[in-house]
Amino acid sequence: MALTREQALGLLQKYNHEAFHLQHALTVEGVMRWFAQEQGEDPEFWGLCGLLHDVDFEQYPDQHCQKAPALLAEINASPEMVHAVCSHGYGLCSDVEPEHTMEKILFAVDELTGLIGAAARMRPSKSVMDMELSSLKKKYKDKKFAAGCSREVIAQGAERLGWSLDELLEKTILAMRSCEASVAQALASL
Repeated sequence: MALTREQALGLLQKYNHEAFHLQHALTVEGVMRWFAQEQGEDPEFWGLCGLLHDVDFEQYPDQHCQKAPALLAEINASPEMVHAVCSHGYGLCSDVEPEHTMEKILFAVDELTGLIGAAARMRPSKSVMDMELSSLKKKYKDKKFAAGCSREVIAQGAERLGWSLDELLEKTILAMRSCEASVAQALASL
């Protein structure tokens, strides 16, 4: 039986209660769905991987990506999903390397969505809808801005995908635009 979004969301909410973590999970879900459609892949599977990528982070930050397999087993997540979730932390908290395009995108956009979200909050509109690549690049270059978002991981993610940094930044802005309203709506209903 295929994993449903309701099951995935239930597991996420069982282990995550902070609004910031829930918003990040919903954002990465939406971004991954956008990228799946762009790549001609399954948006359901990609989205669920995005939704659950940090399932263990809030309660087990020191065991991030290590506790995820046991938590994902609670909903009978596929080995492919477990691999994808664990590989997004490659080199930081996991030795599971991203292999497939979806895993490489998840690895690249996890940190980047945080940076873009922080940049959006600084805008008068508080939105990505009017964000331009040039303004994001300025924030990206400022190492003090959103210092917790690893520029090294973002750059490594673009390289793993064979994309320029600009291409990754621009596509991720578009992906975040596609889900900004639905993320806000979903967060309000949780």
